[in-house]
Amino acid sequence: MKMKHSPVTDKILSNYQEGRKAVAWLIDPDKVANKVDFHAQLEKAKRTNLDFIFIGGSLVENNFSKEIISMIKEIDASIPVILFPGNANQFTPEADAILFLSLISGRNPEFLIGQHVTVAPLLAKSKMEVLPTGYMLVDGGITTSVNYISQTIPLPNDKPELALATALAGSFLGLKYFYLDAGSGAQIPVSSSIIQAIKGQIDAPLIVGGGLNTLDKVKSSFKAGADIIVIGNGAEKNLSLLTEVLEYVHVLNLSLNIN
Repeated sequence: MKMKHSPVTDKILSNYQEGRKAVAWLIDPDKVANKVDFHAQLEKAKRTNLDFIFIGGSLVENNFSKEIISMIKEIDASIPVILFPGNANQFTPEADAILFLSLISGRNPEFLIGQHVTVAPLLAKSKMEVLPTGYMLVDGGITTSVNYISQTIPLPNDKPELALATALAGSFLGLKYFYLDAGSGAQIPVSSSIIQAIKGQIDAPLIVGGGLNTLDKVKSSFKAGADIIVIGNGAEKNLSLLTEVLEYVHVLNLSLNIN
């Protein structure tokens, strides 16, 4: 298969190698109720130097994802749009890249490899960058949509050794990115002990999301070793949180002399 142009991969890896922290705004198209308001939110995000936009959700319809991506590109085509798919049906070639998620914390074959086989021929024909990602669901204190849809049990939030063993297995399988997720609307974010354990032994960009609805929680995740944090529900309820986090990350990167 021919090599594809990889600006998203290059951006993620250069940030990682330089120690630069990054922020992704997770947009669930099914929760975009008012397009006028959403357009205004995109305009605001454009002014904050947002690093990435993730598109996805457990029940997202393909056609609506296309519409949302078109709106994003009209506002600012420079922000990479990355699919965060719940299943193969959510694939749409309009995005710049896809988190090719293997749910390594679960034992449901559909989300370990099954959905991947279905969408692989479409990916091969597209220009989309593929980011092979070990997806690890961590107990966030409630049953989330991804728990229910994937029919998997999340990793205990107080068992860093189990999370590390899972990440190591994914690394040995060749996965290049790792996503720790407490799930949408989680009461408790991924613990610092889990982030630290994985960061200490896995040489790969670490994405952390779920339950990051305050700046203090975001700070804790970054301090523990997260490279990219994902804000979804928190931004839905209060978009100023996204601005606040981006301002903090800007200052943090400046303090490390890497901005």
